Amino acid sequence: MDFLGDTVVLSRMQFALTAIFHMLWPVLTTGMSIYLIVVEGLWLKTKNISYYHHARFWAKLYVLNFGIGVASGLPMEFQFGTNWAPFSEAVGDFFGSILGFEASMAFALEAGFLGIMLFGWDRVPPVIHYLATIMVGFGANLSTVWILVANSWLQTPAGGDFIKGKFVVSDYFQAIMNPFALNSILHMFLATLETSLFVIGGISAWYILQKRHQEFFTLSFKVAIAVAVAVTPLQIVMGHLSAEQVRHYQPTKLAAMEAQWETIPAGSTADWSLVSLPNDKAQRNDWELKVPQGLGYVLEFKSKLSEPVLGLSAFKPADRPHAIGLIYYSFRMMSGIGFFLAGIMLVSLIQWLRGNLAVDQLAQQKWLLRAWVLAAPLGYIAVESGWIVRCVGRQPWTVYGELRTADMASHLPAAQVLTSLTAFAVLYSSLLVITLFFASKIIRKGPNLELAAPYSSTIVEHQLDSRPVN
Repeated sequence: MDFLGDTVVLSRMQFALTAIFHMLWPVLTTGMSIYLIVVEGLWLKTKNISYYHHARFWAKLYVLNFGIGVASGLPMEFQFGTNWAPFSEAVGDFFGSILGFEASMAFALEAGFLGIMLFGWDRVPPVIHYLATIMVGFGANLSTVWILVANSWLQTPAGGDFIKGKFVVSDYFQAIMNPFALNSILHMFLATLETSLFVIGGISAWYILQKRHQEFFTLSFKVAIAVAVAVTPLQIVMGHLSAEQVRHYQPTKLAAMEAQWETIPAGSTADWSLVSLPNDKAQRNDWELKVPQGLGYVLEFKSKLSEPVLGLSAFKPADRPHAIGLIYYSFRMMSGIGFFLAGIMLVSLIQWLRGNLAVDQLAQQKWLLRAWVLAAPLGYIAVESGWIVRCVGRQPWTVYGELRTADMASHLPAAQVLTSLTAFAVLYSSLLVITLFFASKIIRKGPNLELAAPYSSTIVEHQLDSRPVN
C-alpha cells in the first residue's frame, strides 16, 4: 500500500479512472450517430415509417450516453490543470489549443444541433432536421479527431522543439498531422462504429430472442450486419498498420506488448508468445506458450524478420514501461475481440446469404442471436484495452522521449489526491448504476410503433396551398 503516499501514482490512478469511465459513453455516441444518419436518410428516401421509428428509438440511447459523456468528460480535462500543472505549462501552447478546438468546434457543434435532432420533428422541415442529425454525427466524430490528434502528439511529438522544457511550435500543421495521427483517428473511428454496430445488433438480437417486435428489430439487426461486413475487416487492417507504427516509433511499447525481453536480430525467426507470465523484476517470462516462428508472420507476414525486434533488456529500466503483464494481456484482449467480432460477422453473413435471416426464420437461429448478445459489450472492452496499451505502454513518458510522467505531476499532498480519487470512484460508480438503470428501462420499454410520422400536417398544408384558385 506504499502507493497511497505517492502523489504521482495516485494522480495517474485518478486520471485512469476518469478516462476509462468517460470512454464508455462517446464510444457509443460517435458510432451510433452514423447509424442515426443512415436510418433517417433511408426514411426520407423510402418513406418507410419503420426507419423513422428506428431513428426515434435509438436516439433515446444516444442522448443518454451523450449526457453522461459530458458529465464525465469535463472533470477529466480539468485534471490537466489540477493534477498535471507542470505538464500543462510545458505543452499547453499546442496541447491546450487542440483540446480547445475539441470543445469549441466539435462539442459545441454536436450540442448545438442535438436539440433540433431530438425535438425538431414536425417543427423544422425534413431537410433541416436531417442536416441537424448530420451535424450531430459530424460533431461527435470531429471530437474524436481532435482528441486523437492530441493523444497522438503525446506518442509522436512533431512540429516544434522543446526549449528549456517548454514546447515551442514551429509548424502547427505538422504537429497536428504527427506520425501517429491519421492511423489513430481511423482506428478509433472504426472502433466506435464497430462497437455501436454490435450494441445495436446485440440489443436487436435480444428482442428477437424475446419474440418482441421481431420485424422491427430484424431490420436493425440486418443493418448492423451489413455495415459490419465492411467495418470489421477494415478494423483488423488498421490495427495491424497501427502496430507497425508502434514498432517503428515506440520499440519499447512493442516489446512490452509481446513481453519480448531479448532483442531478435534481423534475418532470424522467432516464436510468437501466445500466453505468458511476464516477470518484470527478473526480466523474463516465468512461463510461456509459443507459436513456433509466429512472430515474423504476425509482424511481417513471413517467417524471417527483415528488421530487428528490440527487446526490453535493450533499454534502461528507467526508459521502458513496467506494467508488462497489463500491456501484454490488454493487447491480446483487444486483438482477440477484434477477430471474434469479425468471425461473428462472417457467420452472420453466411446465414444471411443462405436465407436464414428472414423474419420468420431468424428467431430459430438462437445460437447466432445469443452470440450477438454476448458480443454487445465486447467492443467496449476492446476499446478500453486498446487505450491501456496506448497510454500505459507509453510510460515512463508523458510526451514520448521528451517529458517524464514523474516530473509532470502537480506537487499536491497525497492525501488530497487520495480524497479526490475516492470521491470520483464513488461518484462514477453511482453514475454507472444510474445510467445502466435508465438504459435498461429504455430497452425494456421498447420502441413506440404507434408514433405517427412527422411532417404529415406540413404535407397537407402544402397540398392545400398548391390547389388552383378559381
